[in-house]
Amino acid sequence: MILYFTATGNSLYVARQLDSNLLSIPQEMARTDRHYKDEKIGIVCPLFEFEIPQIIKDFIRDSVFETDYFYMIITYGCHHGGVAERTQEFLKAAGKPADYINTIIMHDNALIVFDMDQQRSIEADKHVDEHIAGLKADITAKKHMIQQPSQEETDFSSRYLKNKETNGPMYTFPLYRVTDACIGCGTCTRVCPRGCVSLSDGRPVFDDSKCINCMACIQACPVKAIRFASINEPNPEARYRNPHVTLQDIIKSNCRI
Repeated sequence: MILYFTATGNSLYVARQLDSNLLSIPQEMARTDRHYKDEKIGIVCPLFEFEIPQIIKDFIRDSVFETDYFYMIITYGCHHGGVAERTQEFLKAAGKPADYINTIIMHDNALIVFDMDQQRSIEADKHVDEHIAGLKADITAKKHMIQQPSQEETDFSSRYLKNKETNGPMYTFPLYRVTDACIGCGTCTRVCPRGCVSLSDGRPVFDDSKCINCMACIQACPVKAIRFASINEPNPEARYRNPHVTLQDIIKSNCRI
């Protein structure tokens, strides 16, 4: 069994290669009794600013996992910053330590920092399928391991956190604005995993109090009408979804309405 969270399809793609029994965490969050039992239980999710997303932490705290082997796979695009060790610390504090935590490098979908077209040009160099095969072999063998960070990764995350402490976060709310290109299709309302977006008179309205900046809405808008409110992104005309995952897959995973 794998419980997953995906915004642009990367984590869903990985989860599909590892198991056929998949449950979407945003959908499962609607359940009051979350008790999961299987021989192996995994969580696959993306990296958000060198941490697992808050929605994943909330899910784990309030869920019960009955299994002989509990693992996590965290997708990232540039640096993982030693997230595996920090995640294990969180899991231990929650009374749910993992047997195995590893990361996998994929297309970096952080629009705030990266040009999606440029990221596509280097995606083949990341050897995603080869790395997934290695993860699957580890999980099949029930390998016990928590990924140890290199000094480079530790230094990178430390510099990031120091810069954030000194200069503040890289983004503030309101995060998005909607241009006149909007056609009122409602795609943004259906891909949001937290139900942050609604339509009023055919225009998206954002509830920033619940937003976790997963960027599913801005990435999925078919006419690129959703833009950052105060950030000059590298390429506002380029958006991303994992090529093996459809928009309907994202909607099925995340729709809360």
